[in-house]
Amino acid sequence: MKRNFALGIFLATVGRAFAADVAEVVIDFEQSTIGKPVPTWTEKGVTFTLAEAPKTSKAAGRVMFFPHLATNHKGLLNAMANEQAIPVQAKFPAPVSAVTIVFWASTGCAAKLQAFDHNDQVIDTASVAVAPSRKAPADPVPFFELTVKSPAIAYVRFSGPRNGEFLAADEVRFTPITTR
Repeated sequence: MKRNFALGIFLATVGRAFAADVAEVVIDFEQSTIGKPVPTWTEKGVTFTLAEAPKTSKAAGRVMFFPHLATNHKGLLNAMANEQAIPVQAKFPAPVSAVTIVFWASTGCAAKLQAFDHNDQVIDTASVAVAPSRKAPADPVPFFELTVKSPAIAYVRFSGPRNGEFLAADEVRFTPITTR
């Protein structure tokens, strides 16, 4: 009986220690400045930038923060008005096993989240053909989530808006991979 009790305590302790190692990390962008385009944004070791340089402009690619009017949350988006097809990329300092991004978007906007490995290969994709929209004009723009999972995600990209639309990342949650 004592041995089973001791084993139970040991397993519970190891389980708690392991759970602490794989705690989800949350980035909420609340330290950012709204409306000021920047080439990159780094928070909690994750670097956000455009996935590629603009093609129709000589301007440097930039990301920017935009307010969600109903909540005052800050969302990260592509700041290039005429090149919304360029994805926003989030590169992790070390591989992660899961990434969830909470978004909001303009009416009719598609949304796609792709996970890549260190060889630049797509390893998982999540998408919606059309982001959720307001049920009534007075309703706030709704939030929605997309999640990708794989054993070793090096970076993710999100895309979907056409010129004149936007897709804002409100929150990024990711699960680091532990090494034992």
